[in-house]
Amino acid sequence: MNDLQAFVAVAREQSFSKAAARLDLTPSALSHTIRTLEERLGIRLLARTTRNVSPTEAGERLLRSLAPLFEQIAAEVEALGELRDKPAGTIRLTCTDDQIELCLRPKFSAFLSQYPDITLELFVDYGFRNIVEERFDAGIRMGESVSKDMIAVRIGPDWRLAVVGSPAYFETRSRPETPHELTGHACINIRHRPSGAIYAWEFEKDGKAFTVRGEGQLVFNSIMHVLNGALDGLGLGYIPEQLVAPYIADGRLVKVLPEWCPSFQGYHLYYPNRRQTSPAFLAFVEALRYRG
Repeated sequence: MNDLQAFVAVAREQSFSKAAARLDLTPSALSHTIRTLEERLGIRLLARTTRNVSPTEAGERLLRSLAPLFEQIAAEVEALGELRDKPAGTIRLTCTDDQIELCLRPKFSAFLSQYPDITLELFVDYGFRNIVEERFDAGIRMGESVSKDMIAVRIGPDWRLAVVGSPAYFETRSRPETPHELTGHACINIRHRPSGAIYAWEFEKDGKAFTVRGEGQLVFNSIMHVLNGALDGLGLGYIPEQLVAPYIADGRLVKVLPEWCPSFQGYHLYYPNRRQTSPAFLAFVEALRYRG
């Protein structure tokens, strides 16, 4: 059983190193396990090259038959939590760091205290991962971005972005009066995925939406580093208003162009139907549900 689970992990990840990390093994030990399994079965399950690993025809057939069975076993073991006095288990979530700050962090203390047998594993990522393929229990997105085949639960209010800079930055730069003037400023940008485009700043006026691509020397894949760059006077950032509100209040950041910044639909926790059976997950959903 362990050898077959190891095969499923390698076939899914198409990488010995990634599968080894998931299984908490060394790549060499995992490679030895797969070779032993192939010798025992008398058939090659994985095609190996110097760059990647992929299932053979026999491996694909075995993966299709085994993977659902292992998932069913995991679900049944998890369902045993219903027999406990309190919900228990691990909840794996993919989200961004600003979503953690705005939606999750304020709930951590009460939730973890109430459910000491639940572990939350948060994977910070801006790449819009497929939560089913990568076996996450749930993800967080704006409501309008959630696929129709997912269950979505609102966990936060509508929100806006804010263009902000430090007082030190504006000592040498004039404050922009329109978004089009941002092309003459140092803009701290964000790229959500390594292969994706740099995010174009979205604005709206008189019902008309448009984007502006400002130039700058800094590009991050995390909004928290954009925030830090703005605080350090390195340029202007386009950051969720709730996140910068404390810094605007104490004078460390200055907000500009507020009348041009549109509102966005609040963040939603989204997940596939199969997650409805876990008491731990249902407790997590109820703790996050927005009741504003």
